[in-house]
Amino acid sequence: MQKVDFNDQISRNNWKSFFLIFSIFIIFIALGYLISFAFAPGYFFLIMIISIIFSLTYIWLTYYNSGRIAVASVGAKPASHEKYKLYHDLVESLSIASGIPKPKLYVMESRQINAFASGRNPENAVICVTTGALEKLDKEELRGVLAHELGHVANYDIKYMTVATIMVGMIAIISEMFLHSLWFNGNGDNKNVFLIIVGVLLAILAPIVVNLIQLAISRRREYNADASAVKFTRYPRGLIGALKKIERENVFPEKKVSKAVAPLFFSNPLKNLTSTHPSIEKRIKALEKM
Repeated sequence: MQKVDFNDQISRNNWKSFFLIFSIFIIFIALGYLISFAFAPGYFFLIMIISIIFSLTYIWLTYYNSGRIAVASVGAKPASHEKYKLYHDLVESLSIASGIPKPKLYVMESRQINAFASGRNPENAVICVTTGALEKLDKEELRGVLAHELGHVANYDIKYMTVATIMVGMIAIISEMFLHSLWFNGNGDNKNVFLIIVGVLLAILAPIVVNLIQLAISRRREYNADASAVKFTRYPRGLIGALKKIERENVFPEKKVSKAVAPLFFSNPLKNLTSTHPSIEKRIKALEKM
């Protein structure tokens, strides 16, 4: 098997993520361009301004408090140093290896083997692991999972996904406003019928397409965090072992986790939301090449 350098893997994933973000931007411009032809430019700019203000306000508030929102939504508790010494020691050593501040540590009651990281930047990051992960993983497997989560923090994945979410949200809002406006605007004298038809089709399809792209970005960032974990630990076998245990043990969905928080987790905790994560088999194959 041909070995792949983890730095090359990280670089490729970053370029692919950038291309996917750029694709969303192109769809956004194309949708706006067609709407500007179908309606008066002033009307189009009003839609743009309203959608941008609404999206930015909502996402900024969520992003700024992302760490606190995430841990509160799953009922996680702060991890005391006395009770969870190994957890703290592993994160401290990995923080030194990754060159980022030690995040605040939390524990979530769950039999699943899982973890997630959140926070707007490394200085305000949190890591949360399940009690199942602490009980069922050995030291090297737990180190691999924690290194993966620190990879998300070091790569600013929360910020990356926030940019994608803002753009997806704006496209969805513009599409909705455009489609609803067709019912109330009866003056068709200055409209190009063909462009309106194309605009309607794009307004319907654009939110679906960009959501698929957003899911692809999420999967790409998971591969990136796996590669970063290898970079921090120099030991892919630990992460591979954890993934194999997850495949065996995480049979039932985690009822405490909402769909909004599920993409943050190391392994998808909801069985009906697999598209946010690559399959475990594919992740293991990628790790075995490093």
